[in-house]
Amino acid sequence: MALHLNQNYFELFGLPARFALDTAGLDRSYREIQSQIHPDKFAHASDADRRASMQWTTRVNEAYQTLKSPIARAAYLLALHGVDTGLESNTSMSAEFLVTQMGWREAVEEALLAADTSELEHLSLRLHGELERLYGEIAREIEGKPLEAAETLRKLKFLEKVGEDIGEALERLEA
Repeated sequence: MALHLNQNYFELFGLPARFALDTAGLDRSYREIQSQIHPDKFAHASDADRRASMQWTTRVNEAYQTLKSPIARAAYLLALHGVDTGLESNTSMSAEFLVTQMGWREAVEEALLAADTSELEHLSLRLHGELERLYGEIAREIEGKPLEAAETLRKLKFLEKVGEDIGEALERLEA
């Protein structure tokens, strides 16, 4: 496998640039590349070769982490399409989604206050279903409507945070 600095992350791993990802293929490619570039293989090489190995290892690890995460992968794909997702700066959402956000937050808070682990687990299952639905939506949008995909990505980012909140609530109740 020939590595080139101008390859995007998908090309680096020999994968098609799309949201739906062969995660087993990504893992295989990652291990194969790491076996070629890992710094341990260059312990007795020149300083330049050791530095190059470290640079490649850093790039490959960054690429792998980006493609493993559905949200990071979607943001990367949109960047490849020239779309600024505005994840950090654009917080505008439809009124409908804002109401949905409030509902999720209130439900998690109420379940936590009631120490209701079964309700938190139920919320987690519902959240998983909503995430899967939005993953399908963003996969279609990236291909045909990338500007709409940026809004879906912001929704996914929010729901990912809700998932973290549910996990933290469950941990607090189990402690």
